[in-house]
Formats: sequence, C-alpha cells, structure tokens
Amino acid sequence: MTRNVRFVEDRITLKYGTGGGAMRALIEQVFAQGLGDIGREGIGLSAMDDGAAIWLGDQYLVITTDSHVVQPIEFPGGDIGRLAVCGTINDLAMMGATQPLALTCAAIIEDGFARDDLKRIWSSIRATCEEAGTTVVTGDTKVMGHGEIDGLVLNTTGVALTKRVVSDAGLRPGDRILVTGTMGDHGLAIMATRNELALETQLESDVAPLHTLVHRALEVGGEDVVALKDPTRGGLSSALHEMADKSGVGIILDEPEIPLRDEVRAVGELLGIDPLVSANEGKAVFGVRPDAAASVLDAIRSHPLGRNAAIVGECVTDRPGFVVLDTGFGSRLLAEAEGELLPRIC
Repeated sequence: MTRNVRFVEDRITLKYGTGGGAMRALIEQVFAQGLGDIGREGIGLSAMDDGAAIWLGDQYLVITTDSHVVQPIEFPGGDIGRLAVCGTINDLAMMGATQPLALTCAAIIEDGFARDDLKRIWSSIRATCEEAGTTVVTGDTKVMGHGEIDGLVLNTTGVALTKRVVSDAGLRPGDRILVTGTMGDHGLAIMATRNELALETQLESDVAPLHTLVHRALEVGGEDVVALKDPTRGGLSSALHEMADKSGVGIILDEPEIPLRDEVRAVGELLGIDPLVSANEGKAVFGVRPDAAASVLDAIRSHPLGRNAAIVGECVTDRPGFVVLDTGFGSRLLAEAEGELLPRIC
C-alpha cells in the first residue's frame, strides 16, 4: 500500500490527478481492485508502473496508455500532439522497451473547435512520429457539445517488444540516482505561459522522445540499470517517492547536483512552485548500480538530450519510502506534490 496515504473522500478532486501519493492511493483502492493480474511472468496494473508487460514466451509485449488534457494546447516548445506522442513513447522506454512499434490516438473534440487548430495539432503528431520512427495505426474520434469538454483531449496507447523489462521498483541500498537533464522545465513553462510572465529568455517545455537515449544507456549499463521512471506529474519528487516506496529504500538527494535552469528557478520563486515538483516531459530518472553509474552517465551525456545529465543521489537503508534533500548546509524531507498546485500540466 502507498505510504501514509488514505483515500477517504466521497468525491474525486483535483489532488487525485497530481501524480503524488493521493493518485497512487486512488489507483490502489479503486482501479486496481480485481483487475490487471497477468501472472507471475508479467507486470500488470497492481504494479502501478509506467506500463504493463505481457510475457509472450520469448519476449515481452509492453503496452502503455495515457490521456492528455494540457492547457493551453499549444505552448512554448510543443503542443498537445507532440506531448501525446512523446509521453507514450517515453512510458514505453521507462519499461525498457525502446523501439515503439505503433501508437493509437483517440481525439475528443469540443463542438466549435477550429479546424485549422486541429490540422496543426495533427501535423505535429505526424512530425513527432516521424522523428521517433513510429506511427499512429488506429484511433477514434468523438465530438462533445460546446462547454462539455475544454477544446481537445487526446488519448494515446503505445506498444513495443523487449527482451528485458526494467521496472521502477528495482532499487537497493548503494544504487545511484541519475537524471538525464534539467528538472522542472515543462511544468514551469506551462505556468509561465498561463500567467503571461514576461521573461528575458523564453522558458520552453522539454517535451521530447527519450527512447534512443534510454536505448544507449541500456546498451552500456545492461542489467546494472535497475530502475527507470519519467518525472512527469509531480516532478522529480513524486518519481523518487514512488521508486523509494516500491523498492523499500530511502533516497538521499544532493541538491547542489540537481540541474536546474536559471529561468526555472526564477519562475519557480515568482510563482511559489518548487521545480522539484514541476513536471518534465523529456527527462528520465535512472537507478543504477554504483559500479556502473559513471559509465551510464557518460553514455547519457553523449546523447543530445542528455548533455546536462547528473548523478544526484544515492539509495540508503534509512527512512524507506522517503526522500531526503541534502542542501549542503543541512537536510530536510522532500515533500510530494499534493493538492491543486499544477492542474492540467500534461
């Protein structure tokens, strides 16, 4: 069960979509009840990983699905279409499946939505699929009445094959925590856009497909790469809390080593948002055995999307399920994102 969380409300509120402990409790206590059992060889719903893995006898079929409600639908660095494709490809990659076979895409459209806007989003989907070496092979379309939905909602599903699945629960004491780049870019870019902040340098979303980066790291690290997670909703904090909770370890983060853009720090301070709870859409968290951490880091840094990668933490036996932030002057428990801080961020 999720650490220190109780699902008691009679009504579902925005906090159950933040990606933190409340959402995990909702999944455990409602959605996963009686569903998702695919046998000892696979990974199903109860694992609450980035996807499911079904054993086919000689390899795994990995499948993941995601819905996208970001507002605004076009933002600096991307749009809802690019976000949908990248988010699904990245969820597959976080399971160790780095060669996406195909995607599905369903669109729920509000009556009155502009045709040209829809065509522009679909062009973005097509371009991102071409960039990632995959395509959309089937889908569905629904149109809702005006005011019954806000503009456009997309749902995407992706499938891939892999010989080895990497879960988010494989950490043990001594393992190193790596991040592939600067934290908090996507969420704070969205919030800066919503709040119409005038910045000297425009803050852009980091949305990008990570499968080739992950593939390169797995080629070098092999089975010494023991855990993967994309720090989307709830940011780095929620990703690490979930990994620590499932693995039964504590995590100590070295705050000065966490890569952050100056613009992200500035917007975070202005809006009162910790970049470590802000979503990322083009970054990954790796758990790596200590002897392989340096070589995996070098492999990640050799990829264009991993130039700012860093080793930012270590797994310990103390405080299992918790994340401690070492500031260089002291330490404190890192809080998870809860409540309505960053709704409709992805």
